[in-house]
Amino acid sequence: MSDSNDKQAPGAMQAMLMAGQAMAQTFFSAVAKQHAAMQDSSGVAASQLPLPEADALNKMQQAFAARHVALWSAMLGRKPGEPGQQIAQPDPGDRRFSAPEWSESPLFDYVRQAYLVNADFLKQVADEMPISDGRAKSRIQFLTRQYIDALAPTNFAATNPEFIKTAVESKGESITQGIQNLISDLEKGRISMTDDGAFEVGLNLAVSPGAVVFENELMQLIQYSPLTEKVAQVPLLIVPPCINKFYIMDLQPENSLVRFTVEQGNTVFLVSWKNAGANEARKGWDDYLQEGPIAALEVVRAITRVKKPNVLGFCVGGTILTSALAVLKARGEDPVSSLTLMTTLLDFADAGELGCLVDEASVTAREAAIGKGGLLKGQELANVFSFLRANDLVWQYVVGNYLKGNKPKAFDLLYWNSDSTNLPGPFLTWYLRNMYLENNLRVPGKLKMLGQKVDLRKVDVPAYLMAAREDHIVPWASAYLGRNLLGGETTFVLGASGHIAGAINPASKNRRSYWVGASTAADPDEWLSQAEEQKGSWWVHWAQWLKAYGGKQVAARGRLGNAKFGPIEPAPGRYVKEKS
Repeated sequence: MSDSNDKQAPGAMQAMLMAGQAMAQTFFSAVAKQHAAMQDSSGVAASQLPLPEADALNKMQQAFAARHVALWSAMLGRKPGEPGQQIAQPDPGDRRFSAPEWSESPLFDYVRQAYLVNADFLKQVADEMPISDGRAKSRIQFLTRQYIDALAPTNFAATNPEFIKTAVESKGESITQGIQNLISDLEKGRISMTDDGAFEVGLNLAVSPGAVVFENELMQLIQYSPLTEKVAQVPLLIVPPCINKFYIMDLQPENSLVRFTVEQGNTVFLVSWKNAGANEARKGWDDYLQEGPIAALEVVRAITRVKKPNVLGFCVGGTILTSALAVLKARGEDPVSSLTLMTTLLDFADAGELGCLVDEASVTAREAAIGKGGLLKGQELANVFSFLRANDLVWQYVVGNYLKGNKPKAFDLLYWNSDSTNLPGPFLTWYLRNMYLENNLRVPGKLKMLGQKVDLRKVDVPAYLMAAREDHIVPWASAYLGRNLLGGETTFVLGASGHIAGAINPASKNRRSYWVGASTAADPDEWLSQAEEQKGSWWVHWAQWLKAYGGKQVAARGRLGNAKFGPIEPAPGRYVKEKS
């Protein structure tokens, strides 16, 4: 019997090597297709994007084949009831294969590890491609990851043991429910990430008490009711991103940055951007500056009788806000007492994963289609952001909703994430070209906004810059570079986690940590090497910093607005409830 096995083993091994070579060829074919896809969008022909150098490629192929040989041998030598040898392991944080069914079955353990070996090989090919254009190489790496993630065995019924187990245990009910979930999502036009019926804006989201005290074509201005008897004399104006709805800042009372700030004794105003429709389809960058922060500052001054409010901008809201302050400075005004920027880019040299998707051809195409009028639909933008983290925000729900037939759990953050907003074409295309593509904002006098040449060095107020260490949308080192552009004294704080979880880190939960340091080094890595980690939320550190610019304590006003700018409707207002 052993002689027979010995004779069969070489043949099986040869078949395995041939299968591995076939897999490699499939991967190379996929890379070639990605190159071809780039030809139209970046102007770089596929033939100009060579594969790795021969020596490096040979070493990768040899290692690739050796790992498959080791995996095949480990499967053949695995004894019943014993765990299999781990030739390949998922990356830290990858939970796709955490269920015991993947490791208990020799077959599915092999499928899992073979996929991981193949995925590692393809990543190496993408990383080793001799491409000098950093953006082109980043795009290849991004597209490679999309290919890898899409072909994971978790995503298919025949290769997912969790699907099989669930179907057997439910006697097929999970399959029926999965089909119903799929039909429902097709009708919605998007994948369900949460229980949509569990939330309603104004009912259990965005419930901090207040009133809309001003509105124009692009925004409503909310003033929040005080929660303390005494407040800082200098109010705070918050400018959230216009590519999402503002209530990321005011989800529920326990994780609301708005409520926390009001509880700290601040008079808080907030811009609620309009979800653009046909009437706003021709609005541009200048419109957003004038009808957003600049208009809001005028109203805040009129209501509070304070000439220089404190201001905070989040993500693109921070870019808009800082641009508006530069315009006001160019006009000879001294508009604010302090500036806070949360996960904001001013220097777009490394604009993260979004930056690798923006090139001359794609921007030119957008300009031709909607640059003079039109809308980028919110769902299209939401899909882009979701695929930046496809395993977490796409494939996880494909598996859970459709293969397992589950209903997603109620989660306020994911409800907000699915509540997409439209953007006017002229605004979007100007932003993409001048920020992401040409990085003009960092050059003094290069850009003219509202008739003024802007220079960020003239924004010379004290500034607090917060970034998130694992942010893939606004890389923290790029956010740090804003310190080198602004003209005033800056404080930089680095939060743990990503773009949203790092920023919205409630002080009451005392989770995660943040890094602070007195260094003013121009290089972000040098700053980090001298920074100290502090446990808990950066909110507490920021609230203490803000007090220095709040002025004296005064009695809180019971009335919102004033005679000229009276309450129009209760917070959160109409604009935030408009659907795309």
